[in-house]
Amino acid sequence: MSTSPADSLSTPVDGVNVLGSLSPSRASDFTSCPLLYRFRTINQLPEPPSEAAARGTVVHKVLEDLFDLPGPERTPRQARSMVEQAWEDVRSLDPALATLFTSGADDAEEGWLESCRQVLRRYFDLEDPRRLEPAEREHYVEALLDSKLLLRGFIDRVDVAADGRIRVVDYKTSRIPSEAYEAKALFQLKFYALVIWRTRGVVPAMLQLIYLGSGDILRYVPDEADLLATERKAEAIWRAIRTAQETGEWQPNPGKLCGWCAHKPLCPAFGGTPPPLPAALSATPGPVAAGDDLDLD
Repeated sequence: MSTSPADSLSTPVDGVNVLGSLSPSRASDFTSCPLLYRFRTINQLPEPPSEAAARGTVVHKVLEDLFDLPGPERTPRQARSMVEQAWEDVRSLDPALATLFTSGADDAEEGWLESCRQVLRRYFDLEDPRRLEPAEREHYVEALLDSKLLLRGFIDRVDVAADGRIRVVDYKTSRIPSEAYEAKALFQLKFYALVIWRTRGVVPAMLQLIYLGSGDILRYVPDEADLLATERKAEAIWRAIRTAQETGEWQPNPGKLCGWCAHKPLCPAFGGTPPPLPAALSATPGPVAAGDDLDLD
């Protein structure tokens, strides 16, 4: 039902051996607003590109490529010089980004590129990449639970110490959330920690969220109880998605973020009319497969 970078790597959802798949981004969509999940995953409605999302993609690209260089060359100056090429690479993979800046808005585009450089500069205030040798970057992971739910997604970075301790790292170009939203932010990394535990038999020693928008680091030390709770939560979300699929009830959840939602005109909470469900889905609900959007924010 969905197209994502994970599809070419993922174990197929066949409805027998694998009943469904779930990524942290799609799980977040459903818990935030079931109707948003439907628009993105079931209807697969296009969304216009945004400067914030494109900035996240470019910054992630630079940070990924930076570690291809020898340690001494991983400097702020070098990262700054890589922004324009990263933008060209990202734009070549997503033609829709060509509409983000018009041909007559060179100043706007240059200002946006400079904002990417500023975000990257904050990274060097938080870590020294010359002293790091990540084990994995943009690393695809998946684990099949006993319930036959497949958890999958891409981890920004995995560090492995000499003694085998694992650190899971995620970059965010947004600002650090308030304490009220901290648990929601950590769910993504707990999700990945669960996958690593199930596949490698090791609980990661550290989860680290690097917020480049504000220059903060959020760290968390998980344990088995945390990851078992995350597993139960993921399975509960999947069951709720399955119920919505079977009943056709994808309820909106109006809130503060609705003003930024690309699908607000189609939302019944604001007087809109959602498009019909795909005919095959509405006739015979099948296995649920939810792709991953790399969580570049």
